Amino acid sequence: MSAEKDVGAFRSIGEVAAGLDVKPHVLRYWESQFAQLRPLQRKNGRRYYRPEDVQLIGQIHQLVYGQGLTLRGAKMALSAGVAAGGGMSAGDSAGVMPVNADVFGKLRAIRAGLAAVL
Repeated sequence: MSAEKDVGAFRSIGEVAAGLDVKPHVLRYWESQFAQLRPLQRKNGRRYYRPEDVQLIGQIHQLVYGQGLTLRGAKMALSAGVAAGGGMSAGDSAGVMPVNADVFGKLRAIRAGLAAVL
């Protein structure tokens, strides 16, 4: 087996999906939902993700699976993060929108209340 890839190396959809423990079709769907996510595609249709694509996918994964946002909420969070700070660093994944962190807590409380009623 070959050694670990270089940090700047392109990744296949299978490698990225395995690294995040999601199915490849989830990543393909995210491509259709997030205009910023545009991996390179060869003539045969194989996708290759650049390091910045992998970072963006990690941020989307954190928002959707870590913070429980919908894809629409994740789009809004990414837009607000890019507009406010000119981009987000990889270290900022725990609090993507630190200014509005209390809003996420309130939304989770509302969701829990609605789930209890239903």
